[in-house]
Amino acid sequence: MRRDLLVVAAILMDRQGRVLLVANDWGRRGRVRYTLPGGMVEAGETLLTAVEREVQEETGLRVRAIQHLAYLVQVEDARRHERTLAVAFRAEYEGLLNPKDPDGHVVEARFFTAEEVAVKLDEHRPLLEPLMDYLRGERGRFYAYSSWGGEGVRV
Repeated sequence: MRRDLLVVAAILMDRQGRVLLVANDWGRRGRVRYTLPGGMVEAGETLLTAVEREVQEETGLRVRAIQHLAYLVQVEDARRHERTLAVAFRAEYEGLLNPKDPDGHVVEARFFTAEEVAVKLDEHRPLLEPLMDYLRGERGRFYAYSSWGGEGVRV
């Protein structure tokens, strides 16, 4: 039986145009993977409520305003029998970086240049390609991938 996962992410940028990424150690084995701040939409939450909660938990920052929908990503992972639908929003924020992830997965949160983002997300095309396209000015696109490491298409 396939699991369907609904995920939100926030694109937060500082005054220098750097992008906030969080370092996750989901297995707590020292294998860190960088992502945008975000996570699973919980039962009864709207997408916007979920992104506000996830940003607060993972970064300590408060979402002041959602500017727009940045992009939508679908990953069909047949190996894990999962479909992930990830919605990324561009948001304004306030406060100071102070991650207090209740799940204990976030080990770092900091801003990176576009070049650094490309290096940090290099192994994960569904995370890298939509974000890099967005940073080049493309908005509102849909991306579909056959796996987390596989080829994708964009619409």
